[in-house]
Amino acid sequence: MAEAKKPVAVVVGVGAGLGAALAGRFASAYTVALVARGPGKLEELASEIKAAGGHAIAVPADVSKAGEIEVAFARIREEIGETDVLLYNAAMRPYGRLMETKPSTFENTWRVGAFGAFLCSQAVVPGMLARKAGVILFTGATAGIKPFPTSAAFGPAKFAMRGLAQVMARDLGPQGIHVAYINVDGPIDMPAIHQMRPNIEQEDMLAPSAIAETYWHLAHQHPSAWTQELDVRPFREKF
Repeated sequence: MAEAKKPVAVVVGVGAGLGAALAGRFASAYTVALVARGPGKLEELASEIKAAGGHAIAVPADVSKAGEIEVAFARIREEIGETDVLLYNAAMRPYGRLMETKPSTFENTWRVGAFGAFLCSQAVVPGMLARKAGVILFTGATAGIKPFPTSAAFGPAKFAMRGLAQVMARDLGPQGIHVAYINVDGPIDMPAIHQMRPNIEQEDMLAPSAIAETYWHLAHQHPSAWTQELDVRPFREKF
């Protein structure tokens, strides 16, 4: 008997932290498409997932560019099928106050954080509407709720993403598509954080695998009790 076709999860924004953890967690039951700019790291992670018994494809794309998103999702549909779960995890995190932020930095941060989320959603929603089912989860940040003065580019991008998530939840929820925004409030345990803050303690960081479990739970909630927005943070984080 032929093996049943697995549903498809697309992880947009795959790095050494949360993106990789999301890909690994969802690969346990989904065929996973890995979307990010660096083809080398994507292929390496796809190989690790395959070695563990999963199925993954690497789809290099710059999500700040509409044309590359279109090509990426056309390939995903052709190779593994329509998207059942979209995990939008792409982001830029520049630091700078208003007068320290270049217009190009502001625009690029918005393109990756909000415009890319918009375009990727448009790429997957028609198939979800046809099936009357689907999940779209956005990786947010506290900057989308209460930004620091040094978040002149990052804060507005996350506000835009959060607004998009609310619009989509109200629009698409009654049509069977679960949309949620996850406020990741605190540093994620990954190499870049350790380089930036070499003395940071484990208790002050979010474990990528733990966040991935929350995404997994959201993606499989019963429609009678969907969550539209939630916070995850280390237990010692002030809020």
